[in-house]
Amino acid sequence: MPTVDAAAATMGVAPDQIFKSILFRSPADRCVLVVACGNARVDVKRIEGLTGIVGLKLAKPDVVFAKTGYPAGGTPPVGHRERIPVIVDTRVAAQEWGYAGGGRPELLVKIRSADIIRLTEATVADVIANDL
Repeated sequence: MPTVDAAAATMGVAPDQIFKSILFRSPADRCVLVVACGNARVDVKRIEGLTGIVGLKLAKPDVVFAKTGYPAGGTPPVGHRERIPVIVDTRVAAQEWGYAGGGRPELLVKIRSADIIRLTEATVADVIANDL
């Protein structure tokens, strides 16, 4: 789906029931995957504080594919090519289920948040920016 709003409309759910998987990478090639709700904006400084990884930036599409085995825009929260530390935002963890990337940009998969946490051994933390 091209946007969270489009995905939510297609699936007939609120945008916060769309779980996006965002890969961040440091200059030292350390990565972390964050699973967040819909239109929420991730606070990179919070991720750096939780992981101790500094200089995190959004990973480029070629890095996303190399690390996860999936294209950017369709990356699922589980089943990656490499073992990557995962942080699940508390707002995702609070929901029973949602729709996440299904391996291609046009595919979504319905998944339980508890399964994401269990399968990835994720850390659950509040990583969303507090916009004023």
